[in-house]
Amino acid sequence: MNEYRMLSTSGILGYGYAEESLRIGMSWNPHVIGCDGGSTDPGPYYLGSGKSFTSRLSVKRDLRLMLQAAVAAKIPCIIGTSGGSGGEPHLQDTAALVREIAREDGLSFPMALIHSEQDKASLIARVERGATRPLAKLPPLDRATIERAERIVGMMGPEPIARALDQGAQVILAGRSSDPAQWAAPAMRAGMPAAPSWYAGKMLECGAEPSVPKEPDNIFVWVRDDHIVCEPPNPIRRSTPLAVANFALHENSSPIHHTEPGGLLDTSECRFEAISDRSVKISGMTWLDAAEYTIKLEGVERAGYRTITICGTRDPVLIGQIDDYLSVHREKVAAKAASFGVPPSDYTMVVRTYGKDGVMAGWEPERTIRAHELGFIIEVVGKTQDIANAVLAMARTSMLHADFPGRLCREGNMAFPFSPSDIEMGPLFRFSIFHVVTPNDPFEMFPIEHEAV
Repeated sequence: MNEYRMLSTSGILGYGYAEESLRIGMSWNPHVIGCDGGSTDPGPYYLGSGKSFTSRLSVKRDLRLMLQAAVAAKIPCIIGTSGGSGGEPHLQDTAALVREIAREDGLSFPMALIHSEQDKASLIARVERGATRPLAKLPPLDRATIERAERIVGMMGPEPIARALDQGAQVILAGRSSDPAQWAAPAMRAGMPAAPSWYAGKMLECGAEPSVPKEPDNIFVWVRDDHIVCEPPNPIRRSTPLAVANFALHENSSPIHHTEPGGLLDTSECRFEAISDRSVKISGMTWLDAAEYTIKLEGVERAGYRTITICGTRDPVLIGQIDDYLSVHREKVAAKAASFGVPPSDYTMVVRTYGKDGVMAGWEPERTIRAHELGFIIEVVGKTQDIANAVLAMARTSMLHADFPGRLCREGNMAFPFSPSDIEMGPLFRFSIFHVVTPNDPFEMFPIEHEAV
């Protein structure tokens, strides 16, 4: 083929998009429609808990429109990182939703599920034969870290997705996948060169982000031999050279080198040319095959249980001495916790002060408080939920009633917007595995399961 056309509906499945955008985009005859389903941006909780960070109702709405369009046009529909994190619960929940929509709308199609959650025994064997290495300055992966993990996924490249297409799937639900891989896969399978195919994936992965005004919506990309063209279907949006070049810096440690499974996308020589007031041509990208094929692993482990409370003060006397007040508050909480048998090693407490340094904490360069009111989020993480609840209750009481020099108030120091004031948040997870593994081939870690829907 000398051109391959792809339509991305949104940055994340469930973030929404205009139906008119989809209608216009489909009139441009895409060869494939799709959407990235997830991200690590919302943190480790969702991978650990098996839950999605988008609502089922919004995902169902977005997915229904996509499935209807794909079936009518007889083109593939591909969802990457299904369910938000791409673990097995996320993949199965998305598959159940697809089946539900098909039943309700009378749709029929062959579907493939590509699994990405990793078996611990298999990973331990890979570690023992030296097939893993750490990222992000983490220590080397070991058996104990793997066994502690709540869930571990591998980030697939384009190869399993292309194989699912080869095997006849029209709807593909991928587990955890590299964001651009779901787009590079069908383009390269159609014979397009790797460099523009991967760059197209970078543009498509977040929907209408390479356009202005920015808002979740559709984006359309034409892939050609030595360039791509990017344009939003929605007439209220425009892709401009600045918007496209700016988005090319998205989520990468280097502005020009993008490491992907199997190689490196080099954008150092890219040129951005407006070919209309709404579309941009991007050329000059190159692709370098990697010396060895690696897969990124993402894993989380349980780090405790969290409880929070939210409060605020408008007392100028208290605000003027807030650092000393919080220092005394921490000491009082530690003493009270010890009195009912909870040592400092069994919990951590953080007080975030909004209006002072709540966003940047110790990195905040502006040290003078200019706010007339301060907001506080008190967070306690304990070894158990009971410990977190108990320490948080003491922290809330101390924050509310403690004395301070010049105090005029005889009641509470804080205003609490919610009742109940103490909010139990359940298990806390942390990322424990950011490593790469060298597989025997790009497929072995990602089994494909087919079904007729």
